[in-house]
Amino acid sequence: MRIRRILAAVIATAALAGLGLTGAATATAATAQGAPSAVSPSQCRDGGGEPRIDLPGNPCVGGQYDGQAVD
Repeated sequence: MRIRRILAAVIATAALAGLGLTGAATATAATAQGAPSAVSPSQCRDGGGEPRIDLPGNPCVGGQYDGQAVD
């Protein structure tokens, strides 16, 4: 009976460790495919936004690139 409890604990630990590794791999993939740090005014418009170079940080407002800096 003691062996069963130890075996169950080992299996549970391995399962949780596997989920942690899967989550880390997913987070790394999402970071690698993130949005560019700056977009052109035409990219901002094509993405459905409005380049607002009159605002601090020159953001693209709205659309796909909302919040990204306009270069």
